[in-house]
Amino acid sequence: MIVQIDVLGIPAPQGSKRHVGRGILVESSTKVGPWREAVVAAATNQGAANRQLDGPIHVDVSFYFPRPKGHYRANGDLKPGAPYVHSVTPDIDKVLRATLDALTQAAVITDDARVQHVEARKLYATSDRAPGALIHVKGTNP
Repeated sequence: MIVQIDVLGIPAPQGSKRHVGRGILVESSTKVGPWREAVVAAATNQGAANRQLDGPIHVDVSFYFPRPKGHYRANGDLKPGAPYVHSVTPDIDKVLRATLDALTQAAVITDDARVQHVEARKLYATSDRAPGALIHVKGTNP
C-alpha cells in the first residue's frame, strides 16, 4: 500500500534534547513541535492517519524550504542562477527524523524503526509549490 501526504509548513529539524531539571528533557528546537503537528494534521486530513503501515517501509520525501530574499530581484522576479536545491541548514537527517516521528505519531506507520529505505531531498519552494513536504510511504498493512 502507498500513501501520499502533502504537508504545508516550514520543515524543521529534530535536534538534540536538553535537560531542564528533575529528569525532564525538552527539544532544543522550538520549531520541531509545529512541524510535527503539521505532518500529523496533514496525515489526518488526507486520510493517511491510522493506516499502521508496517515494514519493510520505503519513504520518499521532498522537503520544500522558503527561498531567502536574496534569491529575488527588486521587482520580485527570481534571479537567474538562483539555486533550485536547498543545500544549507537544517541537516536533512534531522528534518527526516522529525518527519518520521510525526508519521509514527499519526499512526501512518507502526514504528519508524520499520523504515528500511529512504529517499529524501531538500528543495526551494516555487510559485507552484509552497514550503512543506511531499511524502510517499510504501508499506504493508499488519
